[in-house]
Amino acid sequence: MKKLNKKDLINFEKKIVKLFNASKIRAPIHLHSGNEDILIKIFNKIKKNDWIFCTWRSHYHCLLKGVPTNELKREILNGKSISLCFPKYKIYSSAIVGGNLPTAVGMALSLKRKKSSNKVYCFIGDMTSETGIAHETIKYSINKKLPIHFIIEDNKKSVCADTRKTWSQKKLTYEKKANKYITYYKYHLKYPHAGAGKRVEF
Repeated sequence: MKKLNKKDLINFEKKIVKLFNASKIRAPIHLHSGNEDILIKIFNKIKKNDWIFCTWRSHYHCLLKGVPTNELKREILNGKSISLCFPKYKIYSSAIVGGNLPTAVGMALSLKRKKSSNKVYCFIGDMTSETGIAHETIKYSINKKLPIHFIIEDNKKSVCADTRKTWSQKKLTYEKKANKYITYYKYHLKYPHAGAGKRVEF
């Protein structure tokens, strides 16, 4: 399978934007932009049989985990942009804030008990990283030495609110605290929280 580059990722999202704006996708979508380089770098370390748990913004993650573009596009056209799951490629997303966290930790615990060499990578947003379930699952994973790594993707958005203002914090709890369990990165998302910036009627 061809290894995707930055241009491939951007072009895929542009095609999804056109389909959405033409009312071909009769459901919400969450688009990527601005984080292509960092995601490619992260996924270069992820092995084929490692498990990925991500959020409702997961088009790039699916592509980089090996989901064929046509297969991913078909699921998005079927209205599953915010809940993409591909068991064959070991990647699952959740449209619920923090919904992927307990499942990811459960998988990591299972891998440890089975003495598997595989690992779990759990992607969450900046707002989710400040919720109780995030703090609990991260602490539990560190204390139990589970084979899991959390990636916090900070685009400064929580629907339409700034995360730091919402929590009255100058910086996030895990901001600039990279270690063997946590990767934090910040990026600029040119698209709105949901949709492509154009009012679409289904």
